[in-house]
Amino acid sequence: MKPQFLIAAPHSGAGKTTVTLGIIRALHNRRLAIQSFKCGPDYLDPKLHTIASGKTGINLDRFMMDDAHISSVYNAYGNDADVLITEGVMGLFDGSVKMEGSSADLAGFLNIPVVLIVNAKAMAYSVAALLLGFKLLRKDIHIAGVIFNFVERESHYQLLKAAAEDVGIRALGFLPKNEGMQIPSRHLGLKTGSEIDHEVIIEQAAEHIQKHIDLDELMRITAAPFFPSSFPLPLIAKGQRKILIARDEAFNFLYAENIRILAGLGQVSYFSPLKDTVLPAADLIYLPGGYPELHLGTLSANTALKQQLVSYYEHGGKFLAECGGMMYLGQYIADEEGRQFPMTGILDVSTSMQQKKLSLGYKRMLIGGTELRGHEFHYSHFTEIPPQEQDIQVWNARDEALQTPVFKTDQVLASYLHFYFGNRAAAIEKLLFG
Repeated sequence: MKPQFLIAAPHSGAGKTTVTLGIIRALHNRRLAIQSFKCGPDYLDPKLHTIASGKTGINLDRFMMDDAHISSVYNAYGNDADVLITEGVMGLFDGSVKMEGSSADLAGFLNIPVVLIVNAKAMAYSVAALLLGFKLLRKDIHIAGVIFNFVERESHYQLLKAAAEDVGIRALGFLPKNEGMQIPSRHLGLKTGSEIDHEVIIEQAAEHIQKHIDLDELMRITAAPFFPSSFPLPLIAKGQRKILIARDEAFNFLYAENIRILAGLGQVSYFSPLKDTVLPAADLIYLPGGYPELHLGTLSANTALKQQLVSYYEHGGKFLAECGGMMYLGQYIADEEGRQFPMTGILDVSTSMQQKKLSLGYKRMLIGGTELRGHEFHYSHFTEIPPQEQDIQVWNARDEALQTPVFKTDQVLASYLHFYFGNRAAAIEKLLFG
C-alpha cells in the first residue's frame, strides 16, 4: 500500500498545478520520495514537478500510450517512491472525445483515488451539487477528498465542508489566495524558463499547503495497492550510433520516455542551437519543439551552427524535427510583426507567428504502414501550405482524416506533431534508420 492519487478539478483555472506543486514539495520536505506524473501530453507541468520533487516528472496519456505501457511506466517509476502524485488535465472528465483520455479515464484505469481542487471563491452550500455530480458520474472513480481553493475565511470553509460531508466527500482544508505562489503563463502554458524563480514560488506554495491542508489525512485516505515493476528504466546505450538532441531555452519539449527509447538506439548527447557554435558528430539529430519564436534573433544570428547543420544534411545526416524543431529547419520564421528571421533553410518551407491561431489536438499518423501517435499544440502556421505526401495519412482523435503536411525523406521526418514513441521503439527505429 502506498499513498497515490490524482489531483483534478472541475475545470481549468482552479489552481490545480500550483496546489499540486505545493503538495509535492511539502511532502518532499518531509523527506518522502515523491514520484509525480502528468495526465496528458503537457511538457511544461512535468518540468515544474521535477523542480518540486527532485525526480523527473513523467507523462501518462491514454491516447498516445497503450495500457500495458502506462502500467509499466507508472509502476516502474513508482517503485522507489513513498508517494505517487498524478496531476490531471483540464476538468476531471474532459477528454479528447467526451471523457476518453481524461483524468477520470486515467484514474479509473490505474485504480487510484481522486482529490478535487475546487475554486470556491463564489460558492457556498451549492458546492454540494457540484461534488455530488462529480461523485456519481462514473462509479469506477473514487473521489477521496476535496480541497477548496481561493477561500479567505474559516466561516466560509465551514459552509463548504458541511456540503462536502453531506455528499460523502472528505474536506481536507481550504487555501486563501496567495499572490506569492502564482506562476506567470505564456501562450503554451505556465512559464518554465530561467526568467522565473520557480524554487521560491514552489517553496511558498509548500508552506501555504502545509499551513492549511491536512496532509496526514490526505495520505491516509489515498493509500492504495501498488504493484512493483521490472520495467527497464536506465538510459542504457546500445550500438555505436550517435544521437544528438537539441536542448536549451528554445528547444526543450522532451518526453523522458522518448529519451529512454533513443538511448536504446545509440549514444545520446545534447547541444544548444542558441549557444553552441560547433556541431558534435551525429548519426541522428533530434530537434524537439519548444519556444523558438522567443529567441528568433539569437537563433538566426548563430550562422556558424546553421552552416554546420546544412553541411551535416548535405553529407547525408538525418533529422527528426517536431514543431519548433521543424520551424528551425525551414527557410525563415516571421515574428508577430512580420519580420523574417532566416533559419537553416534545409526544408523548403517557412512559418510565421503573425495572425496567431491555436492548433491543438491529438493526431495519429501512418507512414508506410508504421503508425505513430502524438499531439499538436502551436500558434504558428505555414506561410504557404506545403503539399501532403501521398503515402502519409493523418487522423485526429475522432478518426477524421486530416490534410496535415508531413516531411518524410530518407533523411528527414518533420512535422508540427510532437511524437510520443516511448512504446514504439521498433517503429521509430525503422522510420529513422531503415
